[in-house]
Amino acid sequence: MSSPLTKRALLLGTATALLLSAAHLPAQAQGRAKDTLVIGMTLEPPGLDPTAGAASAIAEVVLYNVFETLTRIGADGRPQPLLAERWEVSPDLKTFTFKLRRGVKFHNGEPLDAAAVKFSFERAAGEKSTNKDKRLFSNIAFIGTPEADTVVIGLKTIEPDFLFLIGQATAIIVEPKSAASNATQPVGSGPYRLEHWAKGASITLARWDGHRNAAAVKTRRVSFRFISEPAAQVAALLAGDVDAFPRVAAARSLAQFKADKRFQVIVAGSRAKTILAINNKKAPLNDVRVRRAIAAAIDRKAIIEAAADGFGVPIGSHYVPGALGYVDTTGLNPYNPDKARALLKEAGVALPLELTLKLPPPPYARQGGEAIVAQLAKVGIRAKIENIEWAQWLSGVYGSKAYDLTLISHVEPFDLGNFAKPGYYWGYESAEFNKLFEQISNAPRESERARLLGDAQRLIARDAVAAWLYQPQWITVAKRQVKGLWTDMPIFVNDVAGLSVE
Repeated sequence: MSSPLTKRALLLGTATALLLSAAHLPAQAQGRAKDTLVIGMTLEPPGLDPTAGAASAIAEVVLYNVFETLTRIGADGRPQPLLAERWEVSPDLKTFTFKLRRGVKFHNGEPLDAAAVKFSFERAAGEKSTNKDKRLFSNIAFIGTPEADTVVIGLKTIEPDFLFLIGQATAIIVEPKSAASNATQPVGSGPYRLEHWAKGASITLARWDGHRNAAAVKTRRVSFRFISEPAAQVAALLAGDVDAFPRVAAARSLAQFKADKRFQVIVAGSRAKTILAINNKKAPLNDVRVRRAIAAAIDRKAIIEAAADGFGVPIGSHYVPGALGYVDTTGLNPYNPDKARALLKEAGVALPLELTLKLPPPPYARQGGEAIVAQLAKVGIRAKIENIEWAQWLSGVYGSKAYDLTLISHVEPFDLGNFAKPGYYWGYESAEFNKLFEQISNAPRESERARLLGDAQRLIARDAVAAWLYQPQWITVAKRQVKGLWTDMPIFVNDVAGLSVE
């Protein structure tokens, strides 16, 4: 496993009450029972089945709450037992034997046993699968179920992060008869069930008393409220309408929250990569010189200020500090407008070069997009902004590859394999990278794997597959009484069962 994320929690100090006093909070906020919780989210998920869609907002609602996985990722980034009580790994690192918890049931009363695990993973690898991690499940050579509580999984090639990856939302264990309707009527084995979905406003989960640990779950009901505008997010927190807002776009208001003893502020590390994705299939972007010119035209530090109010670390490839084998590649395509102009001239590009920049709704994209347009204009690239909704991004950009440029955060920790994935949305095809990634996947020694991971980072940086911008640092603002919030965020998840309000 990679080393734990660097923790940076900002503790609130003593402060004067510069903001709204508790006396002015709405009656509903004052009277809310301590066993209920309202969590703010920037984006509404398009559905509730994480095996059928790429949106990270799905996992923010359902992972570990409605659906469960064999392993669970902790805040330190390490896999822990969940549905699997324990496991053994063969000496060749290709065979995993899991012992399941006995007596676990799905919300509909069906047993969660070895057969359900086998069904879930075979479904994820199937021909009709739309699972974004289908490559992971396609690497499974066999699934044995010698007993109802025993699952034996054999891999075709070594996957050193397998225990982590099967703790992510794409590896949820589903109930076979209800799997097809999970997007709207999810049936899992987690401590919560879907109670109500008010489209465009909120999703409410209610505690499931049939869960094996129901007595230990302190929060009876949780509502996820969708608030996309940064100013509205801040207002909801100040008004007491939201108890906690992980990954809030409130960097410009941090001084206010830090000065108000009603709140706690956490700045968490991440494994996310915010990038300017480039369609490698479209001319003239299929010319590496043009892609390098785009990268050279962008001042990463200025983008971090514009998009993330300074809460980010510059990166030069699809990997972040703290991860196994990280190398600093920011010097391979540094900010150099003169070089950008020279590369465009060398590539024979007639200026101005007209491109589209499609921006999804999150504030980092909309704010950062404006800054990128201004920087590209200085080297003769005229990027036209198209603000699109998340569903349009998923279908048009991610699905149909109908774009030139897009600004997006990839939040999955171990997703270098996407550069070896045929038909992925940025259209990169490299036999050299494919060979290198195969070597990474089959390297039994961590030191060898780290060296190869460094080579992979340098290769995609040299190929300028994207213009890598920064590793985000996520901000959580919550009422001081909320306990159990993560201080690091290796994955996007709101583990409600671990939260309480004192």
